[in-house]
Amino acid sequence: MNSTNKKPMVSKKALRQQSPSLFLDLYYPFHYKTGFAIEHVLRDSNLTQIQTIILWTIHSEGEGGIEMRRKDIEQRITNWFDVTSSAISKSIRGMSREGLLVITEDPVSGREKRINLTNEGQQHVVAMMERGKHLIENIVAELDDDEIAAGLNFLKRVSTIVEDLETR
Repeated sequence: MNSTNKKPMVSKKALRQQSPSLFLDLYYPFHYKTGFAIEHVLRDSNLTQIQTIILWTIHSEGEGGIEMRRKDIEQRITNWFDVTSSAISKSIRGMSREGLLVITEDPVSGREKRINLTNEGQQHVVAMMERGKHLIENIVAELDDDEIAAGLNFLKRVSTIVEDLETR
């Protein structure tokens, strides 16, 4: 580094060749440390990790952010975690008993269940997201505007690429 605190120039070709290793080196601190820190603040003391992720999944991928087929929830979660179908059912039933969810029959298939957030469940998700936003506010307070814009663009682009690769 020179006295102006700039990083040494690396050729585009060298950067492209080194980037898979560099990205992989960042995977652990980003995915595990950062991801689990975010997950930790979303979760409250009354919910398990899986229950928190079920609520987050419904909020993020459900119809209107409040409703989702049970098998779609299971598919998403088992892609991320080594968890059984019965553990997911147990988690959903527990949240139903707590008044966060309602389980109904799917009108298209009597064998399929639909999971809906209750008003209390929706309020719980809003509180989760507010806790998550507070953590993110603390993170972005340390970044300048260009870093924020570049970070958002990068994460959005990588997410799109990964989704595209999954569908191929």
